[in-house]
Amino acid sequence: MSDTSPADIEKRLYAEWEEQGCFEAGRVDGDPYTIVIPPPNVTGNLHMGHALNNTLQDILCRFERMRGRDVLWQPGTDHAGIATQMVVERQLAEAGEPSRRDMGRQAFLERVWQWKEESGSTITQQLRRLGASCDWSRERFTMDEGLSKAVLKVFVTLHQQGLIYKDKRLVNWDPKLLTAISDLEVVQKEVNSHLWHFNYPLEDGAGHITVATTRPETMLGDTGVAVHPDDERYADLVGKNVILPIVGRKIPIVADSYADPEQGSGAVKITPAHDFNDFEVGRRCNLNSVNILDKTACIELNEDDFSDMESLDSWQGLERFEARKRVIDEITELGLLDKIEDNTHMVPFGDRSDVVIEPWLTDQWYVDAATLAKPAIEAVKSGQTKFVPANWEKTYFDWMENIQPWCISRQLWWGHQIPAWYGPDGEVFVAESEQDAYAAAKTHYGHDTELTRDEDVLDTWFSSALWPFSTLGWPDDTSELHKHYKTDVLVTGFDIIFFWVARMMMMGLHFKQEVPFHTVYIHALVRDEKGAKMSKSKGNVIDPLELADKYSADALRFTLSAMAAMGRDIKLSESRVEGYRNFATKLRNATRFCEINECFTAGAFNPAEATLPLTQWLVGETYRATEAITASLEAYRFNDASTSVYQFIWDGFCDWFIELAKPILQGDDEATKIETQAAAQWGLQNALKLLHPFMPYVTEELWQEIKPADTGTKFLMLENWPQIPENLMNKDADAEINWVIKAITGIRSVRSEMNVPAGAKIPLIVSGSNELTQQRIVRHNDVLKRLARLDTITVQNDFPEGSIQSIVEEAVFAIHLNEVIDVTAETDRLKKEITKVEKEISKISGKLNNQGFLEKAPDAVIQENKSRLQDEQSKLEKLETALDRLS
Repeated sequence: MSDTSPADIEKRLYAEWEEQGCFEAGRVDGDPYTIVIPPPNVTGNLHMGHALNNTLQDILCRFERMRGRDVLWQPGTDHAGIATQMVVERQLAEAGEPSRRDMGRQAFLERVWQWKEESGSTITQQLRRLGASCDWSRERFTMDEGLSKAVLKVFVTLHQQGLIYKDKRLVNWDPKLLTAISDLEVVQKEVNSHLWHFNYPLEDGAGHITVATTRPETMLGDTGVAVHPDDERYADLVGKNVILPIVGRKIPIVADSYADPEQGSGAVKITPAHDFNDFEVGRRCNLNSVNILDKTACIELNEDDFSDMESLDSWQGLERFEARKRVIDEITELGLLDKIEDNTHMVPFGDRSDVVIEPWLTDQWYVDAATLAKPAIEAVKSGQTKFVPANWEKTYFDWMENIQPWCISRQLWWGHQIPAWYGPDGEVFVAESEQDAYAAAKTHYGHDTELTRDEDVLDTWFSSALWPFSTLGWPDDTSELHKHYKTDVLVTGFDIIFFWVARMMMMGLHFKQEVPFHTVYIHALVRDEKGAKMSKSKGNVIDPLELADKYSADALRFTLSAMAAMGRDIKLSESRVEGYRNFATKLRNATRFCEINECFTAGAFNPAEATLPLTQWLVGETYRATEAITASLEAYRFNDASTSVYQFIWDGFCDWFIELAKPILQGDDEATKIETQAAAQWGLQNALKLLHPFMPYVTEELWQEIKPADTGTKFLMLENWPQIPENLMNKDADAEINWVIKAITGIRSVRSEMNVPAGAKIPLIVSGSNELTQQRIVRHNDVLKRLARLDTITVQNDFPEGSIQSIVEEAVFAIHLNEVIDVTAETDRLKKEITKVEKEISKISGKLNNQGFLEKAPDAVIQENKSRLQDEQSKLEKLETALDRLS
């Protein structure tokens, strides 16, 4: 076997797989199996979420490929409108080149495409490093020619159907990037600020009504005050007006259930143009929407709406937080400041610009998501698409059943430019091409007319919503579309159920009349080893590529799959990755053992003709492992599948089979030796096949050294998944070998609990044994002595004083320890250790039962304490068992 580093081996093997077309769809005639990759941003670098997401997809693809399916794992990247534009603009600034606006749209877009060709494939190379077996020959990009064609078709069709329209509504506005952004691009941050209480005088002079706000500057745009319909305190005021301070505008007091009588004064100011909730109240109560900000979040007051306001000009252009200070000062001077309270609340920030996001009233393009959502809701309710775990269906329904119009326009240059052209009178012409738009305008006006194209581009989620069918060639009628749509499973994170999963469901059903996938597997979040969410600010981000280089991509992959339990976040520690590197080493050592013992030249092994209990047991273990791994992968229980393959290889093959085979391989019986050698080869070959989806590199590396001469395939990844008939199980052989394992394990456990020195050989006394057990003791006497470190084995009915007893089936196994350890000293040690552990349990329990600790401590700290408590309780249980044995 090669001494080359795992990283070098992995890179070489991947290059061979890709060059030989191993990942390409259409290689076999089997039933299709299709997964579309969640397209990473073209600007992206592989993070631990990507590593988990793509490892799980690759496990499924390699598994189904080995089962004979025609696998298409469709790769591609998203053009990432804001992120990519920011990257290129930053490069221009650093190079001292003209800005985006100075060079103009066309020249800037040419620079972006240049950047994409030179630097836009970083993450796809990183996915290769991870071992992702995507069909790279079919790689797509959300702005390639084919996908752009699909985007145009969808936009125009939906517009013709009245499902895309332009409207003036509130959006999340980024005043630094000067564009609307999606909810996913908004980060809520906790901010220490104040709550200002203002008195708004009643128009009739009969007092005032008090409102509270965290954004005093928005009061300039107030057009109403709301109170709850059932709030008796204000029943007589509903329908009356107040005079808006500073502005002088008359605004009505309205009744609306949005006002909470239990919060503050129970009266709330309504600013429809600058708050999402207020916008809805304004629509219900027919209140005007008065915009007070420009696109840079500076004050811009329309003279028609502020005709009663003194010194109007002095407000114009004032930055929003400067305007806040001035509003507070003027309200104070007017004697209308009721009080100021300290207040901690959440404030929205742009995830890329890191400035406060403003709800801003603008004209944008929208999709009628409520109409498109209805079939998508029904598809999940009827079981056409299921979520795994199923609890995520509730999240899906909660959002879909309360869905708002989807804002799809962005004020960027990089992206799919909206296919809408405007005539001189504002008439809009939506068409798939400029030529079609001008033709439509000529029909409308009766003559050729100059048109102006909409400058906005589409939200990137619009193009990615088409991903399951646009990547297969739609709107063209391709063979791939017929064969691979609908796709099988979507593997993704919970955070984009709304932004991507739901939108793919809506678009797939609308344009293909079929769900885009039958299963949505929602994976967990990868956290640090203490359970804290990874973030750059905390300094706890773990780079998957660094771990892959240090321990191997295989070790990282296996760690992620082994910890991917449904509904449970992954607490990733480097020690776990290191441990699974040792697993790969164990497999290499087992292969070396088989090679030294000439197992690879022993000829073929026929499981149906096995005669030895050990080889028959190996057949049964291989069957049971195959069944368990297969069932777990079919049910997306990746952690269970990983546990099964780990236990089969580490315990079943590398430990027990090899250890029990050693006396045979070193013996003189040629027939049993040859059968054991052949069985070892057969067992190792199946072990590599079963492990391959999880650890593709080490298994392929070893397969190339041990593969049968008559195999018809060059690579392990193209071999068939093991299929072992159930009728080959031999219950007697299973019982025989499992008894040996149980006996040795029981003795080893007692030795460990009692602190018996590893090199000490001890006597074993067996009592109450039946004839079968006694025969087994004779047959396996040498193995028992060697593996359990026994001096003698005696069958008798009485035990000397100081014997430690354990039960193996019907027999009592007693170990006499007086000559090996000081029983009194060991008893004292165990009691002291128990006292120490009990104190630790009491200490941790005290914390977890303290309500103050639970309220103040971060979730990660609470989870860490719960985990420590479980560990200590487990330790106590073992110590008490050991003490019971001694007494």
